[in-house]
Amino acid sequence: MKYSLIVFDWDGTLIDSAGTIVECIQSAARDMGLEAPDRERASHVIGLGLQDSLRHAVPGLPADRYLEFADHYRRHFLARRESMSLFPGIRDLLAGMCRSHGLAIATGKSRKGLDRSLDAEDLRRYFSASRCADETNPKPHPAMLLEIMRELGIDAGRSLMIGDTSHDLDMAKAAGIDALAVTYGAHPEQGLRACGPRDCVASVAELGEWLRQNA
Repeated sequence: MKYSLIVFDWDGTLIDSAGTIVECIQSAARDMGLEAPDRERASHVIGLGLQDSLRHAVPGLPADRYLEFADHYRRHFLARRESMSLFPGIRDLLAGMCRSHGLAIATGKSRKGLDRSLDAEDLRRYFSASRCADETNPKPHPAMLLEIMRELGIDAGRSLMIGDTSHDLDMAKAAGIDALAVTYGAHPEQGLRACGPRDCVASVAELGEWLRQNA
């Protein structure tokens, strides 16, 4: 077994939420009288911390209005919460992998948001550790991964990051660990491959097969 620790991103990797996040960013911008970012620009910021996200998605927004934007975004996101669900096959994949590997989450969500999602999906039992953007340096800084590895006592050579954005892959590279990209989430395959992951997979079924053969 090559890996002892597998770290998953949340949005766009485990749960089908990327499209909803884009719509919520666009709606929040309109609420504040701003030009809504197009889908590509809004998708690019998924997984980043709040400040980095808003600097890119709505560059005309003054920094002193970031919290106001976040409140609008949160309202739209909570209203759409019931429309989001795990990608088919993810629950079974996690249930199987947790028997042989340590599993963790590194996400751009807030701690409150991740805890709410884990409880709603009844997934908390599968994960040994997690880090959120409001607890440490956000992606693509390696802090989330370094802290998880230190907490669980597993070194970089036996750790794997799985994510759907370049931010996930760049974080893994900065932490010195392998990465696997999923192309069914927020970022296009071409950009993901440019980050140098071990491989790219296009579905949860392919993800499970890759892990069985390589992890």
